[in-house]
Amino acid sequence: MSTYAIPPHEVAERAVVLGGEGTVAVVTVTSEADLRWANSMLTTNGERTSLSLTVVCTAPVDGGTAIGVASGRAADQSEIDDLVAQASRAAQAGTAADDAGPLIDSATPATDWNQPIATTSGAAFAILAPELGDAFARGRADGIEHFGYAEHQVSTVFVASSAGLRLRHSQPTARVEATAKSQSRTRSSWAGRAGREMTEFTFGDVDAELRRGLAWQATPRTIEPGRHTVILTPSAVTDLMIYQYWTSSARDAAEGHTVFSAPGGGTRIGERLTESPITISSDPYDAEIAGAPFTTAPWSSGLTSAFDIGLPLEKTTWIDQGSLAHLVTTRHAASELGLAVAPLVDNLRLTHSEGHGTLDDVIARTQHGLLITCLWYIREVDPRSLLLTGLTRDGVYLIENGQVVGSVGNFRFNMSPEDVLSQTIDAGDTVMTLPREWGEDFARAAAPPLVVDGFNLSTRSDAL
Repeated sequence: MSTYAIPPHEVAERAVVLGGEGTVAVVTVTSEADLRWANSMLTTNGERTSLSLTVVCTAPVDGGTAIGVASGRAADQSEIDDLVAQASRAAQAGTAADDAGPLIDSATPATDWNQPIATTSGAAFAILAPELGDAFARGRADGIEHFGYAEHQVSTVFVASSAGLRLRHSQPTARVEATAKSQSRTRSSWAGRAGREMTEFTFGDVDAELRRGLAWQATPRTIEPGRHTVILTPSAVTDLMIYQYWTSSARDAAEGHTVFSAPGGGTRIGERLTESPITISSDPYDAEIAGAPFTTAPWSSGLTSAFDIGLPLEKTTWIDQGSLAHLVTTRHAASELGLAVAPLVDNLRLTHSEGHGTLDDVIARTQHGLLITCLWYIREVDPRSLLLTGLTRDGVYLIENGQVVGSVGNFRFNMSPEDVLSQTIDAGDTVMTLPREWGEDFARAAAPPLVVDGFNLSTRSDAL
């Protein structure tokens, strides 16, 4: 257990006392351990613990209530004093906030508020480390080079407010991301895993996936860019759906800025987005991908409100059997638009009620198509249609008669997540996955492989 000059819960309490009425303090303690490797050798490993404090102060100003926010280290009393002073000055000098409202005051206090904090260490890799050594040895014998990292993190957040909040949540996160390359560096494959603990997956399984990709790439094939039937792995599916989630603000939709804006005004809530029986939901109490049960975002945007810190979260279904059920709302946006309060939750689950089978099963029942293993460098082209562009990476594979018969290189894609949903023609079972592009910011996701008709691979890419 790490020790602090001032215990984290007390840091939060002192900040609230200093800030006075209308103050919220969010303390985050992060304990991390990692392993990193390159060229089939461990390069670094380490353990780190950090403590940060975010102070939110409010102040009455002409026209309403202003807000000020300051974040930084809080290793001693002087740093707490400085952050509170910064936030207070910013609030007093600010203008009235559009989303101003009463602070949350009705949450159940944490029973473990002042208890010791869970931490992690290099011991989290007790099983993984020797598995890595075995994979490296086999790789050297077979002309394969391994690159990647494993991280385990335990993040504990404390929320205190002048309205009486005393909330705490501890979040463990485990990630493994690995690539394997041929010694000639002409072939490269990728695999990733995410969970709560490193014991939830083995590197033997990761290595088997890497090796299979390299083996498929030993047989190059050629296809032309264009619209193709593709199988998106769960990782690729979640990278697209997370971006859609991040743009699903009800306020922005009502203002006419997004793909969820209705012609003539309002939102598309209630509209059918796809004939496929697809459901997308978030649930802080999801057994596999559990997240924080209350909001902690100390800023205001289309998706969040600093006045909502500490707001309890519950399961929300965003898309229900193909129909848009909810968009993200703060308390203020919900009241303004006449919608249900539906705050952002830090996990996402996609299911297809008719989907069945593993990725291999989906491949086996696909007569002709392409398997896209992962996506990267995803960027928005048009917010009104949510057209995204990006690249495939580390393997796109040709499927003929239910079997992978070779590799076709990589491509730039241009596709909207909404079109992915509407053009889905088959799906497998939902599984936990690591989004390759967004996994560092959003590691709690689950999805099935999806078969998408007419996926637009616009041009070739030279990336491996």
